[in-house]
Amino acid sequence: MMKKNILLLNANPKTNSLCKQLSDTYEIEAREQANILRFNLADMDFEPSLKSAYDEIQPLEPCLFDFQNAILSAQHLVIVSPIWWAGIPAKFKGLIDRALLPGFAFKYEADNPEPTPLLTGKTLRLMLTMDAPDDFAAEQAQPVLEQLDRFTFQYCGVSKAEYNLFGSVISAQESEINQWLQTAKNLGAQCR
Repeated sequence: MMKKNILLLNANPKTNSLCKQLSDTYEIEAREQANILRFNLADMDFEPSLKSAYDEIQPLEPCLFDFQNAILSAQHLVIVSPIWWAGIPAKFKGLIDRALLPGFAFKYEADNPEPTPLLTGKTLRLMLTMDAPDDFAAEQAQPVLEQLDRFTFQYCGVSKAEYNLFGSVISAQESEINQWLQTAKNLGAQCR
């Protein structure tokens, strides 16, 4: 039986973070049953600005080319990201802008304003960290879920995301962080 390919993205631009811990924990468990294609945003060296939008081709840096190939070969995508200012970090947005390009992630045909998605047959798990208090977490996460799930990955053909919200990180006790890491461990063990 062939192992499932899972793209795991730690989308925190910091080198050391709870997102890294969650990613590490997920990877340790999932690699027993799957091939893990791991990317750490902090280690990726690329120009985050799509300088000419889609008017000109901007050559891909090697890490973006590798990221695109990993997306193509993955059946499941796992993205671990912080929520900053009810959004995603700028470098993560730059990764999306530079990698999920027309002709790769979607294409337009004839006069149809609806794109043809090119990343079908894939599933998505989002693990999102935030400093918002519990009673505000879902509200703060909503714009990110809309952006990443609905208007980015579903737009490109990926199935509707499953997600986990972890917060408030800034006020979390060690026992709460351990519960979050256990959640990542369980998800990794199930390759979900």
